[in-house]
Amino acid sequence: MAYTSLADLIDRHGERQLIGLTDRGDVATDTIDTDVVDAALADTDALINGHLAAKYQLPLSTVDPLIRDLAKAIAIYKLHVYEPNGKIVQDYKDALVTLRDIARGVVQLRADGVAPATTGGGGAQVTDRERPMTEDSLKGFI
Repeated sequence: MAYTSLADLIDRHGERQLIGLTDRGDVATDTIDTDVVDAALADTDALINGHLAAKYQLPLSTVDPLIRDLAKAIAIYKLHVYEPNGKIVQDYKDALVTLRDIARGVVQLRADGVAPATTGGGGAQVTDRERPMTEDSLKGFI
């Protein structure tokens, strides 16, 4: 399951920008090159899976909205051949920081593979020991 799609990228960045980033042939076709987009999406999925593999069962059964958002930021960055604008660079850096936080367990997703951290406490602990005063040892006193 891909974490984002061409349609998601078009919704966020617009078709014109994606044409500009992917139409790399000698003769311009003025269309989005889906092979270029597919390669960037595959690289994006691999990067995200590399961070999630330590904590989560892959592939994820459902894509968390946070992961979908991170995937969009990473994919658009990967589509740039030349230096992207500052916003795209910052979004990419922020996405990598968030992925590291997910891998360390600072940020948790609602997905299979991670049990919430517990302290082991939460109730009273009772230790039963042998009773020194029993019916037999108290004969004559009762």
